[in-house]
Formats: sequence, structure tokens, C-alpha cells
Amino acid sequence: MSTEPDEAATELAPGAHVAVLRKERGWSQAKLARKALVSVSLLSKIEIGDRALTPVVAASVGQAMGISMAEVMGKPFVRRGERRSLDALRSALRDYDLPGSAPVLEDKLSADLCTAEEYRKRVDVARLLVVLPQLLRDATAHAHQENTPEAWMVLAETYSIVYWIAARHRWMDMAELAVTRQRWATEQQPNPLGSAVAARDRAGTYLNFGDIERGLTVVDRAICAAQQSLSGTDRDIAMGILNLRGMTLAGRLKDKREARREAERHIRSALAASQGMPRELEAYGLTVGPQNTFAHRFATLIDLGKPRDALALTEDIPTAMAGMPPTRVAPTHINAARAQLDIGDRDGALTNLTLAWDIAPQMARIHPMGREVFRVLGSLHQRSNARLLRLSKLSGIRL
Repeated sequence: MSTEPDEAATELAPGAHVAVLRKERGWSQAKLARKALVSVSLLSKIEIGDRALTPVVAASVGQAMGISMAEVMGKPFVRRGERRSLDALRSALRDYDLPGSAPVLEDKLSADLCTAEEYRKRVDVARLLVVLPQLLRDATAHAHQENTPEAWMVLAETYSIVYWIAARHRWMDMAELAVTRQRWATEQQPNPLGSAVAARDRAGTYLNFGDIERGLTVVDRAICAAQQSLSGTDRDIAMGILNLRGMTLAGRLKDKREARREAERHIRSALAASQGMPRELEAYGLTVGPQNTFAHRFATLIDLGKPRDALALTEDIPTAMAGMPPTRVAPTHINAARAQLDIGDRDGALTNLTLAWDIAPQMARIHPMGREVFRVLGSLHQRSNARLLRLSKLSGIRL
């Protein structure tokens, strides 16, 4: 497989990338605005950096251009040292039914999976990409050799990690393949909770493509299945992770009245599921509980155009997210920066964006909204700012 970088990759922030995509097609701003059902004024502000490109608008632009929302946001460049690992991961994905013959030690496999999960939690993308190819091959061989529910779920969890890293980079072909393999693994031996996790990740691919309605259908079907097949803590975990995904999807529906109604439905269900959890619980690498419910509710309110309501949920994000992994804390600070930008609090937005970079720099580098908020802050600030200059060097986005 070629190790050449993806031609669709870009270091541009999403709003600036929209302008490039539009000009490649020879379209005027008026033509794109008309096709995407947005105002020319809004599109112009997004392209020059006076307004942030939101997921809802990105999905509309993608539909107008015939591409996915992920493609509108732009794929980050694969660094030279990462290309070999990426090729190895794609090769391991292809060989899902071609397990190696060498025996795999269960203790080593368990330890390697824990290492990969720790890299994911810390958002150490570089190290995660290095260990994933061999982990996937070992998990594949172990599942075929043992053919137990536990072995197949180790493989399914590994595929979930592959989905996570692919979705973060907007490698949507890999993300779709990973969730397909994940579901296949859960079906080899009955595991209702594993099926709920797989459905949650599958719905995530619809989220990244901007196909919100179908993503919600996947979630609702999985909720019905989990209600029928699970009980106790497993049922609470399934209801939690599925309704968290549901509220995120609902917040991005174009019809804002329907978005509010559907989001509230999933928020209520997620809150109900987390009420019996005194702390965050983990299942197959995912976290569910009061804090993660707060983080998702916070983000959903912002997507619904209610930044003040989101910020009113807490005045102290570090305390609200204490003990949560960087993979959840950093995006919450990015969302807070977006909300503060929406209400005109530029200094607060810059503070939260800086915190996100300090907590998880590798995530901030590839996070589309993090890059977009920084671009808008750089455009709006009329004077030199040391923190902006520092983030400019880290992000690779020029002021």
C-alpha cells in the first residue's frame, strides 16, 4: 500500500478549508450558500474567520458539495513517521478472517489492550498508532483460536479503538470498516452489551458523515434491543452510552425544534441511567456516568445554539471533570471555548482553548473545532497576544 500522504489532507482550519473546496469547484459564495441553505453573509464570515464553522453548517455544506461533513472539516496530515503504522493498521483490518497461526498469550494480549486504552485516554495518538496494528493481529488470532465470548469482545474492543483513532483523524473509510468489523466480532458469540457498544460506534460514523437522521435510527434500534436483552448495571451502561450518542446526534439536526425535542429526550434518559452510578463506570474502553453525561449535555446545548445555558451548567470545568481522562476533558474545554466565543468572551475562549492544548496537545492538533475556534480568535483579536502566538506555533495555523 502506498505511504504517500492523503491528497485530501489539509492543515487548514475547517472554515478556511470550505473556501478552498468552494473555489476548487469554481463556485461563488452565493452558489454554495444557496445550495447549502445558509446565508451568504454567514458563509462569508466563516470563510474569512469571523465566525466558526459549526457541525450543522459543515454538514449542510458537505451535502451541497456531495461530500461528507468529515471531508469538509478536512483530514489532518499524516506525519512521515506515522505512515508506516497507518499502512500496517489498514493491512491488519483487511486480514480480519486470516488469523496468524502462532499462539497468543492471553496475559500479554490483556496487557497490550490496557496499554492501548491508556494511550487513548491520554490522547497519545502517536504511540497508539504504533501499537494498534500488532494488537489487532494478536486479538484476531486469539479470538479465532479461543472462540469464546470474552476473546471476541477483546477483538471488538480493539476495533472500537481503531474506530476512535480513525474518527479523530476523519479517516472515514477506516472508521466505517472498523465498526463493521466490530459488529461482526460481537456477533460471533452472544454479547448484548458488546452489541450496544458496537451500535454506539456505528452511529458515530453517521455523525461524522453528517447523516444525523440515520444515526439516530441506529441509536434508537440499539436502545430497544438493549432494553429487551440487558438488566442491572449492564443495562444502565448501555442506556448511558447510547443516549449520550443520541443527544450528540440530536443536537445537530437541522430542524431546531426537532433537535431540542430529541436532544431533551436523550438527555433525560442519559441522566436517568447515570443516577444510580455513584461514579463513572467503564465498559470496553468507554466511560459512562454523571461526569460524562455532563460533558455530552454541555456540548449538545452548544450545538443547539444555547451557549449561555451550557456555560450555566458549571463555572468550574476542571472540578466538574476532575478524574476524567484527557480524551474527555480536552474536548470539554474546546466546547467551552466555542461557547464563550459565541457570547463574545474572547479572553475566556482563549483560556479554555489553551487549557485544551495543555491537557491533550495531540488531540487539539487534529480536533476540527479546536482549530476552528483558534482561527476565529486569531482573526478577531486586533493586537498581538502571546497565548495566540504560542497556539499558532503548536497548531500550524498562521495568525
